[in-house]
Amino acid sequence: MGPGASGSGVRTAPAPRSAVGPGVSLHAYDIGVLVVYFVFVVGVGVWSSIRASRGTIGGYFLAGRSMSWWPIGASLMSSNVGSGLFIGLAGTGAAGGLAVGGFEWNATWLLLALGWVFVPVYIAAGVVTMPQYLQRRFGGQRVQVYLSMLSLILYIFTKISTDIFSGALFIQMALGWNLYLSTVILLVVTAVYTITGGLTAVIYTDALQTVIMVGGALVLMFLGFREVGWYPGLEQRYRQAVPNATVPNTTCHLPRADAFHMLRDPVNGDIPWPGLIFGLTVLATWCWCTDQVIVQRSLSAKSLSHAKGGSVLGGYLKILPMFFIVMPGMISRALYPDEVGCVDPDVCQRICGARVGCSNIAYPKLVIALMPTGLRGLMIAVIMAALMSSLTSIFNSSSTLFAIDVWQRFRRKATEQELMVVGRVFVVFLVVISILWIPVIQSSNSGQLFDYIQSVTSYLAPPVTALFLLAIFCKRVTEPGAFWGLVFGLVVGLLRMVLEFSYPAPACGEVDRRPALLKDFHYLYFALVLCGLTAMVIVTVSLCTTPIPEEKLARLTWWTRNQPHSELEKEAHEDTPGALEMPSGPQPAAGGGAGDGSQGPEQHGAPRRSWGRLLCGWFCGLSGAPARALSPAEKAALEQKLTSIEEEPLWRSVCNVNAVLLLAINVFLWGYFA
Repeated sequence: MGPGASGSGVRTAPAPRSAVGPGVSLHAYDIGVLVVYFVFVVGVGVWSSIRASRGTIGGYFLAGRSMSWWPIGASLMSSNVGSGLFIGLAGTGAAGGLAVGGFEWNATWLLLALGWVFVPVYIAAGVVTMPQYLQRRFGGQRVQVYLSMLSLILYIFTKISTDIFSGALFIQMALGWNLYLSTVILLVVTAVYTITGGLTAVIYTDALQTVIMVGGALVLMFLGFREVGWYPGLEQRYRQAVPNATVPNTTCHLPRADAFHMLRDPVNGDIPWPGLIFGLTVLATWCWCTDQVIVQRSLSAKSLSHAKGGSVLGGYLKILPMFFIVMPGMISRALYPDEVGCVDPDVCQRICGARVGCSNIAYPKLVIALMPTGLRGLMIAVIMAALMSSLTSIFNSSSTLFAIDVWQRFRRKATEQELMVVGRVFVVFLVVISILWIPVIQSSNSGQLFDYIQSVTSYLAPPVTALFLLAIFCKRVTEPGAFWGLVFGLVVGLLRMVLEFSYPAPACGEVDRRPALLKDFHYLYFALVLCGLTAMVIVTVSLCTTPIPEEKLARLTWWTRNQPHSELEKEAHEDTPGALEMPSGPQPAAGGGAGDGSQGPEQHGAPRRSWGRLLCGWFCGLSGAPARALSPAEKAALEQKLTSIEEEPLWRSVCNVNAVLLLAINVFLWGYFA
């Protein structure tokens, strides 16, 4: 199984390699599939935005709290699996083997924690955004504004930019289109139905994209396994996948000996097993349980049981990327070792424009080489679906954060209509920033995009994980403790991040001049340590300050989530006069048939408006009719309904049984591939 064997084993491999080039012309069937896909997506987006209640905070940002479990589960999957994950997971799989699939399987546990632990507290607290929860939990505004700004920065640097870069990389490889033109078209289509339809349009289009994504990716997986000789063939050919051009006196061209093991050496492993199990859980808790993009989907559920059902479906779907993204990445390296497995910096620069390696091209390479006519168009649609679904989710959640947590700080008396317009304008701003950021991502192109996303997250997210866990489970934590803990965590995380970008990883054959803190201290270990240190600072400072009175914590922690509503309402009125009632207050006015029906009679006496103003009003979700004011009794009843965490015993049992079954499957898979 030495390098000699590898030469003959793989180099005689299949001709598809010649079929691949940067401007593969698409057949009419492929173009037909793409056109049908775009028409379908836009159709679903328009249909769902027409039926959505888009004129209220709850309607636009939380889909009127009316979503069922199945679109929520599909949306949880597709808003997380963007094109960055397709390119990044497959690339890291090609470079290092199966272990990166653990990132996906770990998510199953945290999705269940979201549905069973975090969402009941968020619903009981009656919040729309995560910073808003912290504001209610601790009082003050410092923590709320900090988390809003940190979330927006993380979205731009780790989610929006990497998704756009990887989507553009794929389109450029597959179609030979101009990078900017294709990106701008995608962003504009995405932004239009996000801006007009709000979360309802986003979740329904996400559900459609998930079906397309999973279906297309499974087809490619089947074709890849058939080409390579199924799983035994993959094991043999991956181990022999050595490029012709190697760097003398190095071993970086050899596939890892532990490529087919999930749990790797805790000191020398590229993804050490304690980091994969414990450090990754810190990052996954931030991503799945406290991140606005994900939590917003669960908060749109019509009841707690539907939120739990969505978590279970999302957990089942997250088992699949190991098989239809990571393994195809490994198949790509087995079939095309010279391109995907290149190690010589000059050769890599020529193949993909990055000196540190070309594993990022693993997935697009496989699509272009193996997919037959018609299905190639489908796979391009899959990557576009992944890109658009994750971008719409981020755009909608970013506009929610900005309108409710940032704008309302400066404009305390902002009307609901003003917040609707501001949220939509902020999406346009994000689109512009995204387009301007593409060249930066291109120039700092790392060999493994997924590692870039995870490492940046591991420097900035652990303090947030520590804070939310303590906020929900520890009643003694106070606002000064929360704030100074976050500041400490940010400073330590930024120090490591600056070091990481100052000392890039060496290419094959180059001397590793990085300090020991970078070289020998894996980012997953760093995440675990940073989370622990932040928790210690939060607790220490909290113990030195006055505790929050028990009555102010009603329905805001795990232990007080079932306390009576009267206390919650009192607190909401004391804390934020008028501002935070909005998510619930006006909802029914435009949420159901009543609001829509009232428009007709009121518009008889109203002056006629120009077509331009009507179109602008529709685009911004502004109906001409004023919303009906609610009486105090109606408001209290609505508050009670929106913050209820009651469940029907039957559906609670169904969700619990499914959760246990899902965990059993997950544990079996970990054991089988460990």
